[in-house]
Amino acid sequence: MAELVSPERIVFSGEVRSVLLPGAEGDMTVLPGHVPLVALLHAGIVFATDATGTGRRAYVSGGLAEIVAEGGATRVTILAERVTAVEEMTADRIVAEIEEIRLERDSSEDLDHRARCDVSISRLEEIGASLKL
Repeated sequence: MAELVSPERIVFSGEVRSVLLPGAEGDMTVLPGHVPLVALLHAGIVFATDATGTGRRAYVSGGLAEIVAEGGATRVTILAERVTAVEEMTADRIVAEIEEIRLERDSSEDLDHRARCDVSISRLEEIGASLKL
């Protein structure tokens, strides 16, 4: 089971086979039986394969992923500030997102936070290139 939640709404909730997350410690795939944990997410693409084998992709601006064991099942809850379907990503939206992250980076004196922002900016540039925007 996976849920993708933004402040405005639940973006996705349903049974999934796997979820690929843009983790701050590196991308990770969550499969049934995954060890419980809470992970910090970079800006990037969440890719979930649902129970029918259909892939679903969404851009998240960062956030947290909580992985818990419930009975014999694994539940993934992703809390993200901003979520956009990949099909809705435009060059203007990517530029605006990069600018927002740059402002956040430049206003922080925390070197670790600044480094995480740099990684998120790089990921957004890669997303734009891969979508040919």
